[in-house]
Parts: sequence; C-alpha cells; structure tokens
Amino acid sequence: MYKLIRPLLFKLSPETAHHLALKTAALSSRLGLLKLITKNTQNHPVTVMGIEFPNRVGLAAGLDKNGEYIDALGSLGFGFIEIGTVTPRPQPGNPTPRLFRIEKAQGIINRMGFNNEGVDYLIKQVKRKQYHGVLGINIGKNFDTPVEQATSDYLIGMQKVYPYADYITINISSPNTPGLRTLQYGEELKELLSQLKEEQRKLTHQYNQYTPILVKVAPDLVESEIEGIAKVLLELKIDGLIATNTTLSREGIEGLSHADEQGGLSGKPLTDASTEVIAQFFTHLQGNIPIIGVGGIASAADALDKIKAGADLVQLYSGLVYEGVSLITDTVEATA
Repeated sequence: MYKLIRPLLFKLSPETAHHLALKTAALSSRLGLLKLITKNTQNHPVTVMGIEFPNRVGLAAGLDKNGEYIDALGSLGFGFIEIGTVTPRPQPGNPTPRLFRIEKAQGIINRMGFNNEGVDYLIKQVKRKQYHGVLGINIGKNFDTPVEQATSDYLIGMQKVYPYADYITINISSPNTPGLRTLQYGEELKELLSQLKEEQRKLTHQYNQYTPILVKVAPDLVESEIEGIAKVLLELKIDGLIATNTTLSREGIEGLSHADEQGGLSGKPLTDASTEVIAQFFTHLQGNIPIIGVGGIASAADALDKIKAGADLVQLYSGLVYEGVSLITDTVEATA
C-alpha cells in the first residue's frame, strides 16, 4: 500500500509530507485503522541495559521531536520508541527549507537544528500517552547556549525527563548545532559525561529508579577518535552507545539533486559507514557496553549486518520514508 501512496507524498515538500504522515498516523490510530493496515509483530524479547525490549527494532529520534505521536508510532510494531531531540527551551530550528530528499540514492539531508517545543512541552505529551512500551528521550542543548556551557543544558534536560524515560540519550553528534560535535572528544567529553553520571546517581536516589544514559555519536570518526571515546565510556561506565547520527560526507551522492545542501545525510548512503563505526566501537568496547545501531537501515539485511557488527538493538528512521512500515515487520522478524 505504501508504494502506492509514496509518489503522492513525494510530490509534497519533505517537511510537509513528514507532518502529514504523522497526523494521518495519529488519526488512523485513534480510529483503530492502523491495526488494519499494519502487520502484527511477534514478541521476541531481549534484555539490554536491564530493560526488557519486546524486540530489537526501535524508532530513532528525530521523527517525533515533541512526543506528540507516541501512541500512533507505538502501535506500528517497534520494540521501543525514542523521542526528541528536545532542548531546555523551545526553539524554531533553522530556516526552511531544511529537509531534502536524495531520491536516487534513497537518502535524506536535514539541517533541522533541533526544532522543538522545549522539554516542558514534551513531558506534558509523555504524561498523556497510552503507550506502555519502552520509551527513550533524546536531549540536546539550545543553539544559543555556548558550547562551554552545554553541560548546564544537558543537566536541565536530564533532570526533567529522568522519571519519564526508560533511557536517556545524550545527543552530542548532530551536525546542525554549531560546535556540538566538539563535545565528542577528549576532556570535553569526559567532563560532560562525568557530571551527567554524577547527576544520574543523585536522581537514582531521588526517584528510586535507575535510568540508563546513552551517548549518540557521529559516523564521521576515525579509529583513533573511536578508541578515545570508547575509553571514556568504559571509564565512566556509560550505559550504552548509539551509533550513528547523520554524516557530513557526500560520498555516494555526488552530482545528485540537493546533494550540495548543508546538513546531515541519512538513509542508504550512510549504511556501510555506520556499520563500520559500530564494528570499530564493538572492538574497543569489548562487549562491555551495549550498542544501538542506526544509520541507513533500508532492509532487514542492513539491520542484520549491524547486529553482526556488534549492535544489540537497531533503530529505523529514513528507511521508513522510502520503504514504509513493512520495513518494521521485516526487520523485527529478521533480527529475532
């Protein structure tokens, strides 16, 4: 069915199609129609970070930044949903247009810039949800917060979402917030994560609840950088790693329409690079920290490659734009 609808959606601007698809899914969910057009996925439970996931396949952050569509998305068969990236204060993100399809390569370039309604708004949506599955919340810094003061933004986000999240993702790898990726390296990374781990200890005591912290990294890393990040994650006992975010590389899309747009590239052009980064992290982490693999999963085979490379769980996003929700069912069954 999606293959019939997709040409109509692709006649709309990507951001308009994005919002229309989400609103249609929400309406269909409320009317009970989603159950008629989606296949039931069987439970294939797996325990990671002390959390039991119904299956290995999740939704990556970015699709539902404000937590407005949790119930609809949760009914599609995912083993977990990640919402955000959310910032302490609302912000509009970058000027439009800021989302571009690279159709011939099944890729997407975005420079959204953490557009969201702020963490307080997101929490209101989370409180209203009927979905009882695993929920991750992805947090970031506001664009106008200096990188040197970024820790304060992450602490605010963490403090506010802690009791509502099954896990919290620290997004330090978006290419669309100036200076953000510098937090991935050396002393900046260690200082940020040290303070977040200390806050995690306090919040665990306050809420009598341990909420794992994961770090989301970029694919544009050389092996020495991966080794350095892995050492910090191991030293601080970070609970998990998400690899990877979007790439600044344009390899594989040279000369295609919109290929020169600024922003992060996702989708099929990212598949191999993301899987290679997962494999390198797995080597350096020695299986001591679980990995969620994301980036360019356009088929069940792509997801399996990430599992074989060392990922414990996987996440989908851009592949859904090109393949539709059948990708969820196929991937769940393949990774069981």
